[in-house]
Amino acid sequence: MRASSEGAGRGATFSVELPLASREATAPAPRKQPRSRTRVRPVAQSEERLLEGLWVLVVDDERDARELTRELLEERGARVLLAASADEAYALLCRARPDVLVSDLGMPDTDGFALIRRVRELPAREGGDTPAVALTAFARLEERERALVAGFQAHLAKPVDPAELIALVASLAGTLPSAAPSAGG
Repeated sequence: MRASSEGAGRGATFSVELPLASREATAPAPRKQPRSRTRVRPVAQSEERLLEGLWVLVVDDERDARELTRELLEERGARVLLAASADEAYALLCRARPDVLVSDLGMPDTDGFALIRRVRELPAREGGDTPAVALTAFARLEERERALVAGFQAHLAKPVDPAELIALVASLAGTLPSAAPSAGG
């Protein structure tokens, strides 16, 4: 960061230099056209199909966030169900029994906290023990603790790091390769 001025009453110039991210890492996901093979970030060959065969339910009231999360998960082999609300997610979870639930916390009407409490009231055989990840724009410790107490196994702050989300979903579903560290140990 730099600041310079030619003197009183002459204005000032402020410059901030930030490192450039690769274009690949910052490019927005393409709109729905024929399936794009554009990746949000390079994927190591060992993790390319890390989520193969898993069903993941993604809940977010923001369409772009849902689509980006879907693309990230599908690139790694997951099959993704999308819901725009907690009520829609609950109905899908009861019917489809996904392997992992990824839910935004801040949604209108019914938020992610109410959704996970409702899910946890279900018997295990009906999806009540579905592993769940909370996504939120708030990275405060209080928000994380609140999410865990409500019934989520993990909490990620937005914007979500793709590698962290993939590893977390794989860990919760029990599909991490043996060489990778497991959650909690």
